[in-house]
Amino acid sequence: MGKESMGRVIAIANDHAGVTLKQALIPVARAAGYEVLNLGTDSNDSVDYPDYGRQVGETVARGAAQYGIAICGSGVGISMAANRVAGARCVLGYSTEVAALGRKHNDANILALGQRLISEADAIEILNTFLTTEFEGGRHEARVEKLG
Repeated sequence: MGKESMGRVIAIANDHAGVTLKQALIPVARAAGYEVLNLGTDSNDSVDYPDYGRQVGETVARGAAQYGIAICGSGVGISMAANRVAGARCVLGYSTEVAALGRKHNDANILALGQRLISEADAIEILNTFLTTEFEGGRHEARVEKLG
């Protein structure tokens, strides 16, 4: 599976329940030095989260983006969809601690967030933690390889 050239790009995907949070996080990602690839809907009209979760998972797995952000109402459904893609490792970031552990121990490359369950301020803090935490490697390396 060949990887495309990966720069400092974040792919962000969302369904109708994640539009507002996406709009708040795009400037945060840009301020952190990332180009943002908007894969999500910009409308409040109902759409299906699996389509967007799969799209962000595929984009990150093929190397078109270093990281992904996936947003739906709870973050659960879109994270499940993203994790069905080989090479996508999506953490459901409901706290800074979980986001940090997802990066440190699981080399998570996608952060899922639930717009209906966390505040905008918490989401920004969680995203910044995700982006600034490095994978520890070592004993975690073989485990991550088993994820596919």
